[in-house]
Amino acid sequence: MRKITLAMFSTVSALVLLFSYKTSTVGGPLTLTSIGAARIVSAGAADESAASAKAVTAPSNAVTPVAPAALVVDGAAVRTEYGNVQVEATIADGKISSVKIIDYPNQQREDRQINSIAVPQLQSQALAAQSARVDGVSGATYTSEGFIQSLQSALDAAHFPTAS
Repeated sequence: MRKITLAMFSTVSALVLLFSYKTSTVGGPLTLTSIGAARIVSAGAADESAASAKAVTAPSNAVTPVAPAALVVDGAAVRTEYGNVQVEATIADGKISSVKIIDYPNQQREDRQINSIAVPQLQSQALAAQSARVDGVSGATYTSEGFIQSLQSALDAAHFPTAS
């Protein structure tokens, strides 16, 4: 049921963003409508949803400069042979400050055992590399591939520069 709800929410969100996206020839700061499924966390905001609501309620024709303390972006849910993998990247001060895995194969005991070791290693590698270019974890190939693809989609949505 959770996956169905998530899929429906994602679809509706994508459609709303698709129809509300404005193109511009002038570069400017990121706004909630121009970064896909990103959530903006403002400095000192006690409630993240309140900060997001403020960004969304701005008039559609107004250019609202946003200087977030952190940008939280959900990557795409990547389907693997053993289940979906999805990450959430937090970008602060032009760097990846955290990478959380919000969905991963954990239905079977073996999946939980493998991923309890693989997930922290993947997170650590991504933070060290400051990109999605990680080595992966031996024995967790599918999770590693899903992690890399989901993280890259999050970084792309945030317009995070890729390492050369």
